[in-house]
Amino acid sequence: MSEEVKKFKVTIDGQTTEVLPGTSILEAARQIGGKSVPPAMCYYSKLETSGGRCRTCLVEVSKGSEADPRPMPKLVASCRTGVMDGMEVKNLTSEKAQEGRKAVTEFLLVNHPLDCPVCDQAGECHLQDLGYEHGNLETRTEFERNTYDADDIGPYIKLNMNRCILCARCVLAANQLTEKREHGILYRGDHAEISTMLNKALDNDFIGNVIDVCPVGALTDRTARFASRVWFTKPYNATCTCTKCSGKAVLWMKGDEVVRVTARKDQYGEVEDWICNECRFEKKDTALWNIEGPRHIDRHSVISLNHYEKKTDSYNVLDNPEAKEIGVADEKEINKLDSETI
Repeated sequence: MSEEVKKFKVTIDGQTTEVLPGTSILEAARQIGGKSVPPAMCYYSKLETSGGRCRTCLVEVSKGSEADPRPMPKLVASCRTGVMDGMEVKNLTSEKAQEGRKAVTEFLLVNHPLDCPVCDQAGECHLQDLGYEHGNLETRTEFERNTYDADDIGPYIKLNMNRCILCARCVLAANQLTEKREHGILYRGDHAEISTMLNKALDNDFIGNVIDVCPVGALTDRTARFASRVWFTKPYNATCTCTKCSGKAVLWMKGDEVVRVTARKDQYGEVEDWICNECRFEKKDTALWNIEGPRHIDRHSVISLNHYEKKTDSYNVLDNPEAKEIGVADEKEINKLDSETI
């Protein structure tokens, strides 16, 4: 009989969990869930060698382990740092980690255009959420930003390097899902960019998945560009018969029209099942799909605040049993009267 592997205990923001040896701090935090989970712009659990590039997941290790309780002298990338038995980690409870994340966010926005009003990714953009939570109201840089022309890198995908943060997710996805390397990061340093060799088109059967793994609006679906804002559409789980992939997808619908098709994602925005180009780009007719029902949006972002699920009226608990319960509509009316009085 094989011996049972001893699990490591790790405490993150005061919450303790047990994980297997080799588990990263980020994965341990995801096991706990909630607000203890650091943001991640480059890490993707389903892509090998991902992580360690963006530094948005920085955390403070206040206790290294039971064997060596000394704190780590600097902030560490939680996606690349393994858990040790007895380790204590601070994420939201660390002022140092929050300041570090704020600086990283500012760095990511140095060359990023503020074109959210015209970007198809707006409303489900990880950088948009990160900037809203950790960004500054003003930029401290005055130099000219790097600018690029938007390119069509195939019949289905539009590349806008102005929005790219060089997380390399798309490169890793293409390498992992296709038989040969499709594209990569060219040049170095401030001149680095995502591109194909000699402007070759990306036409592999699964290359459309690079759109789903992109955390920003650098890679977008050409068949759905400017068709509708994401908050005006409703997602539905759907399946179809497909010989290339699982056929499990999400239909983003506006009325009876299928605006776009994406893979199903978990609460951290990671794809559950890869889908082929045929399902993603060529099946925009509801007759081709078996619609299972509305898709629940787990990931906290702009799109999960409303529009998809009608919230039930909530009430304030009152000590007086004879008092009338105050609903949301009543509270709005009261606030309106208060503002008029002032």
